[in-house]
Amino acid sequence: MTAPDIAAAVDAYLAAVAGGDAARVAALYADDATLEDPVGSPPRHGRAAIEEFYGGLSGEITTELLVARIVGREAAFSFRVVTEVGGARYTVEPIDVMTFDDAGLITSMRAFWAPTDMIVG
Repeated sequence: MTAPDIAAAVDAYLAAVAGGDAARVAALYADDATLEDPVGSPPRHGRAAIEEFYGGLSGEITTELLVARIVGREAAFSFRVVTEVGGARYTVEPIDVMTFDDAGLITSMRAFWAPTDMIVG
């Protein structure tokens, strides 16, 4: 895995989240991956649990990468997610930390954000 490979994987992740397709997002994870979103919540283990988590995606979603740092097989990146659903607009800017395997699949993801970071309106 090179830095450009990981950057492409991050871009694919953001596009999949914006697409709202839980199966597409989960396919970016290794079979035995872990997800902790937000940090402090119970981790989810395995692709099926991760797909279930992303099943909560709904509404019109846009994502925008703000900054990324890639070192070795890890990426830390800040991005904006805007979700419009039921006439309301929700914006949050989490910082995700991911690790990747040789195939470019996500082996772990930790999302740093709190409900107080959410902007409604």
